[in-house]
Amino acid sequence: MSKILKRFKSVVSLLGEFWAFMRMQKKWWLAPLIVILILMGILIIVTEGSALAPFIYAIF
Repeated sequence: MSKILKRFKSVVSLLGEFWAFMRMQKKWWLAPLIVILILMGILIIVTEGSALAPFIYAIF
């Protein structure tokens, strides 16, 4: 269980550092790009091996 907690803490730390970078450097245009990349990644993982796969890969 400790291994999972360490991984979660590292992900939260990374997100916190990214948020601080965007806030300090005024790079707000990065937020929509990151959100879209994360959503597309989740979509590909969730629909892996399904009937939607040909349509998803056609996007790229």
